[in-house]
Amino acid sequence: QVQLVESGGGLVQPGGSLRLSCAASGFRLGYYGIGWFRQAPGKERKGVSSISSSDGSPYYARSVKGRFTISRDNAKNTMYLQMNSLKPEDTAVYYCAASTRITTAQAMGTYEYDYWGQGTQVTVSS
Repeated sequence: QVQLVESGGGLVQPGGSLRLSCAASGFRLGYYGIGWFRQAPGKERKGVSSISSSDGSPYYARSVKGRFTISRDNAKNTMYLQMNSLKPEDTAVYYCAASTRITTAQAMGTYEYDYWGQGTQVTVSS
Protein backbone atom coordinates (compact mmCIF):
# COMPACT_ATOMS: atom_id res chain seq x y z
CA GLN A 1 0.00 0.00 0.00
CA VAL A 2 1.40 3.35 -1.09
CA GLN A 3 1.41 5.83 1.74
CA LEU A 4 3.00 9.10 2.86
CA VAL A 5 2.77 9.83 6.59
CA GLU A 6 3.70 13.24 7.91
CA SER A 7 4.81 14.32 11.35
CA GLY A 8 6.47 17.24 13.08
CA GLY A 9 3.85 19.96 12.93
CA GLY A 10 2.80 22.01 15.92
CA LEU A 11 2.66 25.41 17.56
CA VAL A 12 5.78 27.57 17.44
CA GLN A 13 6.53 31.19 18.25
CA PRO A 14 7.56 33.64 15.51
CA GLY A 15 11.24 33.25 14.76
CA GLY A 16 11.22 29.61 15.82
CA SER A 17 11.94 26.43 13.88
CA LEU A 18 10.21 23.18 13.04
CA ARG A 19 11.20 20.14 11.01
CA LEU A 20 8.50 18.27 9.16
CA SER A 21 9.04 14.63 8.26
CA CYS A 22 7.23 12.53 5.67
CA ALA A 23 7.78 8.78 5.71
CA ALA A 24 7.01 6.84 2.54
CA SER A 25 5.86 3.23 2.40
CA GLY A 26 4.97 0.98 -0.51
CA PHE A 27 7.42 2.65 -2.90
CA ARG A 28 11.04 3.83 -3.05
CA LEU A 29 11.03 7.56 -2.43
CA GLY A 30 14.49 7.93 -3.98
CA TYR A 31 13.06 7.31 -7.45
CA TYR A 32 10.49 10.08 -7.11
CA GLY A 33 10.44 13.82 -7.35
CA ILE A 34 9.20 15.28 -4.08
CA GLY A 35 7.52 18.45 -2.94
CA TRP A 36 5.99 20.26 -0.01
CA PHE A 37 2.80 22.27 -0.22
CA ARG A 38 0.77 24.28 2.25
CA GLN A 39 -2.82 25.39 2.53
CA ALA A 40 -4.02 28.20 4.77
CA PRO A 41 -7.72 28.42 5.78
CA GLY A 42 -9.86 29.61 2.90
CA LYS A 43 -6.98 29.56 0.44
CA GLU A 44 -5.78 27.21 -2.28
CA ARG A 45 -2.98 24.73 -1.77
CA LYS A 46 0.33 26.22 -2.90
CA GLY A 47 3.78 24.83 -3.53
CA VAL A 48 6.53 25.59 -1.03
CA SER A 49 9.50 23.60 -2.29
CA SER A 50 10.33 20.77 -4.65
CA ILE A 51 13.23 18.71 -5.93
CA SER A 52 13.54 16.20 -8.73
CA SER A 53 14.51 12.55 -8.35
CA SER A 54 18.03 13.36 -9.53
CA ASP A 55 18.41 15.63 -6.46
CA GLY A 56 19.72 18.62 -8.30
CA SER A 57 19.24 22.11 -6.95
CA PRO A 58 15.91 22.38 -5.10
CA TYR A 59 13.30 24.99 -5.89
CA TYR A 60 11.73 27.25 -3.27
CA ALA A 61 8.81 29.61 -3.40
CA ARG A 62 9.89 33.20 -2.97
CA SER A 63 8.08 33.47 0.36
CA VAL A 64 10.21 30.75 1.99
CA LYS A 65 13.54 30.98 0.15
CA GLY A 66 16.42 31.32 2.59
CA ARG A 67 14.33 30.04 5.50
CA PHE A 68 13.14 26.56 4.46
CA THR A 69 15.21 23.57 3.32
CA ILE A 70 13.91 20.46 1.57
CA SER A 71 15.82 17.20 1.87
CA ARG A 72 15.45 13.45 1.77
CA ASP A 73 17.06 10.40 3.34
CA ASN A 74 16.71 7.54 0.88
CA ALA A 75 17.94 4.99 3.41
CA LYS A 76 15.05 5.94 5.70
CA ASN A 77 12.64 6.45 2.77
CA THR A 78 11.77 9.80 4.31
CA MET A 79 11.65 13.41 3.16
CA TYR A 80 11.97 16.52 5.31
CA LEU A 81 11.21 20.21 5.39
CA GLN A 82 13.33 22.23 7.78
CA MET A 83 11.60 25.51 8.55
CA ASN A 84 13.53 28.33 10.25
CA SER A 85 12.69 31.94 11.10
CA LEU A 86 9.01 31.09 11.02
CA LYS A 87 6.46 33.87 10.56
CA PRO A 88 2.74 34.01 11.37
CA GLU A 89 2.02 33.94 7.64
CA ASP A 90 3.60 30.48 7.48
CA THR A 91 0.62 29.13 9.42
CA ALA A 92 -1.06 26.43 7.33
CA VAL A 93 -1.59 22.73 6.88
CA TYR A 94 1.53 21.35 5.24
CA TYR A 95 1.43 18.44 2.81
CA CYS A 96 4.19 16.28 1.36
CA ALA A 97 3.86 14.85 -2.13
CA ALA A 98 5.71 12.56 -4.52
CA SER A 99 5.64 11.86 -8.23
CA THR A 100 7.50 9.96 -10.93
CA ARG A 101 6.50 12.61 -13.50
CA ILE A 102 8.72 15.39 -12.15
CA THR A 103 11.85 15.93 -14.23
CA THR A 104 12.86 19.42 -13.10
CA ALA A 105 13.38 20.98 -9.71
CA GLN A 106 10.51 23.45 -10.12
CA ALA A 107 7.30 21.46 -9.63
CA MET A 108 4.82 23.69 -7.83
CA GLY A 109 1.58 22.43 -9.36
CA THR A 110 -0.60 20.04 -7.38
CA TYR A 111 -1.49 18.27 -10.66
CA GLU A 112 2.14 17.18 -10.99
CA TYR A 113 1.96 14.82 -8.00
CA ASP A 114 0.60 11.31 -7.64
CA TYR A 115 0.87 10.65 -3.90
CA TRP A 116 0.00 12.92 -0.99
CA GLY A 117 0.42 12.89 2.76
CA GLN A 118 -2.51 13.53 5.09
CA GLY A 119 -1.27 16.97 6.13
CA THR A 120 0.15 18.36 9.37
CA GLN A 121 -0.83 21.63 11.02
CA VAL A 122 1.82 24.30 11.55
CA THR A 123 0.78 27.29 13.64
CA VAL A 124 3.12 30.24 14.16
CA SER A 125 1.85 32.46 16.94
CA SER A 126 2.99 34.18 20.10
